[in-house]
Amino acid sequence: MAEFTDTLSDKHIAMITAQPVFFVGSAAAEGRINLSPKGYDAFRVLSPTRVAYLDLGGSGNETHAHLAAEQTDAGRITLMFCNFQQPALILRIYGRGRAVLPQDAGWDDLAAHFTLLPGTRQIFDIAVESVQTSCGWGVPFMSLEGERDTLKKAHRQADPAEWEAKMAKRTRSIDGLPTRPTDRYIAGGDA
Repeated sequence: MAEFTDTLSDKHIAMITAQPVFFVGSAAAEGRINLSPKGYDAFRVLSPTRVAYLDLGGSGNETHAHLAAEQTDAGRITLMFCNFQQPALILRIYGRGRAVLPQDAGWDDLAAHFTLLPGTRQIFDIAVESVQTSCGWGVPFMSLEGERDTLKKAHRQADPAEWEAKMAKRTRSIDGLPTRPTDRYIAGGDA
């Protein structure tokens, strides 16, 4: 049976910090719904009502576009964590988010919560509106073999000027919604 709360509890936070992967869902009023898996040490609980995650440059920027879309329900985002060990549990965070880029006011304060990774392009800052837990009995047992280093390696090996030029061209989502590109290459502290 699903249970809802308005904030994250200590038990929720413990479950979240134990997960090596989480999923992000977002949508604009029109177009595709985006669902993305996220890994690495990229998620932080900032308070019982605020979370954030580090985002690296990749194949698209749909979450950014959806959160920035000019619509009545702008900024809606759902984060999902599945416990692949015991106890069986699924946790969803429903909230409102915004992209904070390196050139934005507030970047330094938010970035201080993370070890910036190669290719960091933005941090999503999310206000928690509600938290839902459910049984997770249908989720299989799985174990982590390790992280894939491929994305970080590609960003580490990138020429900073070429990377910035590439990101500067990424100003539209798949459905044509506008995004704001980062203005700088971040080498990151993860070697």
